[in-house]
Amino acid sequence: MARRRWRTRRRHDAEELQITAFMNLMVVLVPFLLITAVFSRMSILELNLPGPAAEAAEQDEPEFRLEIVVRQNVIEVGERSAGLLRRFEAEAAEYDLDSLSDYLIEVKRRFPDKLDATLLLEPDVAYEHIVAVMDRVRAIEQLDERSNRVVTAELFPEISIGDAPVAAVN
Repeated sequence: MARRRWRTRRRHDAEELQITAFMNLMVVLVPFLLITAVFSRMSILELNLPGPAAEAAEQDEPEFRLEIVVRQNVIEVGERSAGLLRRFEAEAAEYDLDSLSDYLIEVKRRFPDKLDATLLLEPDVAYEHIVAVMDRVRAIEQLDERSNRVVTAELFPEISIGDAPVAAVN
């Protein structure tokens, strides 16, 4: 009798795994996941942050230093030593980026070798507005009449970011 029990246990242990249902699930699930996957493109924007010795280096002749201050309701374009050059008021929580681009083109015409600009931001400025202003400072897209194609013109591609100074209360 002891031998019979041993033989019956052995027969039950030798069963095969039924993986047909699992394989059917994988055949349906893998293409579904591949089709619905979101493929994102990552772009990197290089920023120049001032180092600890940035203030120590002084030059004999003054250099034009473009500063764009982005506040909640206004964009101010200025030069570090000369002060404010132009203000662009926001209307209905939207900045006038076209006028900003036109003015930056004028500045680029006066200083064609200038590649850097400083972007100073208030803490509560929305991220979307920061990116939009940075895009306008870096380059402008214009229509070429001869070829009827959109041409990208470089303005100030080397952008440094910092905190905006506290606005004077009137």
